[in-house]
Amino acid sequence: MTAPTADRYTRTDAREKLTGAARFATDRPASTHAVLVNSTVARGRITRITLDRDFPGVRLLTHENAPRLGPLDEGGQIAEGKVAVYVQRLLPLQDDRVHYEGQPVAVVLADRLDLAREAADAVRIDYATEPAVVPADADPADARPARDWLVPSSSDTGDIDAAVAGADLVLSRDFTTAARHHSPIEPAATVASWDGSALTLHDATQSLFAVRATVAAVLGIPEDAVRVVAEHVGGGFGAKGYVWPHVLIAAVAARLVGGTVSLALTRAQSFTAHGYQPGTRQHVLLAARADGTLTAVRHHSVNTTARYAEYPEFSTVGTRTLYAADAIETRTSVLPADLNLPTPMRAPHEGTGMFALESAMDELAYALDIDPLELRLRNYAEEDPTEKRPFSSKELRACYEEGARRFGWQNRPMRPRSLRDGDELVGQGMASVILHSVRLPATARISMDPDGHVTLSAGTQEIGGGTRTIMPQIAAETLGIDRDLVTFEMGDTALPANLYSVGSSTANSLGSAVRAAALALLERLGGDARPPAETVTVTETWLPRPSDHSVHSFGAVFVEVGVDAGLGTTRVRRLTGVYSAGRVINPLTAHSQLTGGAVWGIGQALLEESAVDPVLGRFVHKNFAGYLIPVNADVPDLDVSFVDEYDPHAGALGGRGIGELAPIGVGAAVANAVHHATGLRLRDLPLRTVEALTAD
Repeated sequence: MTAPTADRYTRTDAREKLTGAARFATDRPASTHAVLVNSTVARGRITRITLDRDFPGVRLLTHENAPRLGPLDEGGQIAEGKVAVYVQRLLPLQDDRVHYEGQPVAVVLADRLDLAREAADAVRIDYATEPAVVPADADPADARPARDWLVPSSSDTGDIDAAVAGADLVLSRDFTTAARHHSPIEPAATVASWDGSALTLHDATQSLFAVRATVAAVLGIPEDAVRVVAEHVGGGFGAKGYVWPHVLIAAVAARLVGGTVSLALTRAQSFTAHGYQPGTRQHVLLAARADGTLTAVRHHSVNTTARYAEYPEFSTVGTRTLYAADAIETRTSVLPADLNLPTPMRAPHEGTGMFALESAMDELAYALDIDPLELRLRNYAEEDPTEKRPFSSKELRACYEEGARRFGWQNRPMRPRSLRDGDELVGQGMASVILHSVRLPATARISMDPDGHVTLSAGTQEIGGGTRTIMPQIAAETLGIDRDLVTFEMGDTALPANLYSVGSSTANSLGSAVRAAALALLERLGGDARPPAETVTVTETWLPRPSDHSVHSFGAVFVEVGVDAGLGTTRVRRLTGVYSAGRVINPLTAHSQLTGGAVWGIGQALLEESAVDPVLGRFVHKNFAGYLIPVNADVPDLDVSFVDEYDPHAGALGGRGIGELAPIGVGAAVANAVHHATGLRLRDLPLRTVEALTAD
């Protein structure tokens, strides 16, 4: 059996989605509709909750009459050793405390959605408010080292002081990135129904089994009494990775009223009902010899977190690996405030951290009068400089070369303000890309019946990345049969258990399990995928082996911007990204991931910011009129591609993570291009070229 070969398979769910046939969580009929009522203060206690008039048939659920839930342990974990981690820690409707603006403090239940909404508007809440700490007022002295969480929060390699002292040039800069919110096309939603002691949840989730385990633990019922279904999920980007209060509220409400309860977040509620990407403050120090060789890299980052729980944004993690240096020091800290808890958002950690490091590298290049791409090549890491391990596979040098060729980097003049097109100052910038490779245990079941039809089953979810398309492709290619002979069952906890669809891990992890299952089936069939006399079924679990290698994906992104000399507005004129991610399983879905990721990066660079009101402690904009995301007019032609590569260590398929790769580095590349166009250094995202040019 040879390794599967890449092919340009089209999406199997394209017709369903384009015709509206695809069913999402709230497409199920419900006898009762639940509408959340959220706190309007950032800190305090509830002193009274009332409805200002009668609503026959409407029920109001508050902390005064809601069932008791839990308990949680001290760390907020409710199922030790399992997939359920309720990071929010605050169980809903359990007491009168208000910890953040937007906290669900009541639920209205009615048989019609419009009636539930009307009654929710009539809920009156009195508070005893307390002073709240907002990010702008948070004292940096209150920042504390982040806890280790999947990765260490700090690292030390070499003697940083000696390496700095021995340098010819030391560059020290501060950067910030704004808080941002996930904006999936489908806001989070849950439909809950009970049949005796059995609970069924149709949920918009990135982890069916985390929902099952969490809900079972909080309600005190066996896990096998809970079934979670997610036939289609309208995007997640991390917002649906963990379990949030609305899921628990829907389950509780359905048990109270009987029948089926539907609870869908509004767009405004999506800004507080689940996490967001926190704002960061970062400090980067680069020490180098005159020839550009780095001797020391120091990268410290602090992010806002909730006071009741902690989320560390490990912005420094990519700095540990990207460039060779004698000494590398990284630190991650958190600064509590009275806001809801942040959570991973597409390209967490490297997505914020590479803006700071790659902007600083550009500044160093200009300080030394070295071409920015050449500076990166002079500091190319042949092994992981912190872990002192070889890379599982790395083709970053090829990304630099191919990206520069496609973009035309060799024709770029070094001097800022040297290019102009009419009223636009034109600039070109670039940045490196790195993404750690998340690999998770995964399980797949596969069977072939006497008609030669193959059924592939896995309890995973389709969040838009192409899982529904590529898993049957892998099975068919492994078996050597037509893909049309494979049916893929997914989106149900009745199927073999799998973990989260997060960290760009699904294609590599579940894909490796599917391949293992298909190979086992082939062996049971005697090495030939001929229909058996009786149905043959096998189940295989793929476990990522402890690796002696450092496993990362890489890339290089080149951007050209135009800055209106009179208005100061900036637009991206073109973008070229070339990536090293191992074997590409499906070129079509992979290209879509890169395209969407590049757009995501443009949003981070120029538009997205969730400002917090310094008085009220609330996010100011809870809609797309105030929270800006890219539209077609903001996106130029995107030239994104991969270099040929096969990674023998990352998994069974030769590939690594792709989904979160392309947003990384775009912010820095745009900022560096703006400097090339205008001569201005902007170190805060989103970039404010209008204000900067006016000030200049």
